[in-house]
Amino acid sequence: MTSRRGRVSNPLGLAVLGLLMECPMHPHAMAAHLRERGMDRVFKLTTGSLYDVVRALERAEWIEARETLRVGARPQRTVYQHTALGRAEFVSWVDELIRVPAADEYPKFLSAASYLGALDPHVAVAALRERSGRLRTLLAEIRAAHRAVLAAGEVPRLFVVETEYAVRMYEAELGWIEEIVADIEEGRLTWPESGSGPAGPGWIHDKDAGPDADADTETGTETGTETGTEIGTETDTDTNTDGDGDQGGDPGEG
Repeated sequence: MTSRRGRVSNPLGLAVLGLLMECPMHPHAMAAHLRERGMDRVFKLTTGSLYDVVRALERAEWIEARETLRVGARPQRTVYQHTALGRAEFVSWVDELIRVPAADEYPKFLSAASYLGALDPHVAVAALRERSGRLRTLLAEIRAAHRAVLAAGEVPRLFVVETEYAVRMYEAELGWIEEIVADIEEGRLTWPESGSGPAGPGWIHDKDAGPDADADTETGTETGTETGTEIGTETDTDTNTDGDGDQGGDPGEG
């Protein structure tokens, strides 16, 4: 295994390398292909991000400029292609991702679902139903886009098979939501006592505990034990160590 992780790990880099396996192309064409295939749902494609990743891949010597083109009065466009190192790294990267579930695959919905009990039952049902409605709309859009891509005949099914995986995942989530809603409404999923909150297992507060008791617990003077364990928080920021911090141009331009 080479030192890929310390050099390029942005998933969008995987998409760029995959496109260049088909043929050399410039970033504008890359963005167009990703959007046409609905892959902007899979990879985070934002203003400037594509060009930043292309520069990072070039610095890592995984891709290289093949030629620079100018059509009419349009800006020059650099066409990129794989290097031998880049092809090897791409294959190794795909192989690893297919074989090993990533330790950092923590969906935001999974985090929220773990605290579903913080909502009142009727609010939880309303929120889940709204999510299911949005999922149905999203599924319809993804299926329609996938059918259109295949009907065009320009891309083989193998190149957009990830869309089928995404559809299955959304279908599974939709089924789970419907089951949970039914369990709440029919009383099979019980809620904490009225007035309790998210304060640990069971979410049940000690109703007899007052401010003094809380203070004693923090200092450990009543129990003689050391408490006050520090709980760290993780800030959810969109950082990138692969050179994505540079401000690049719009993927739809350049």
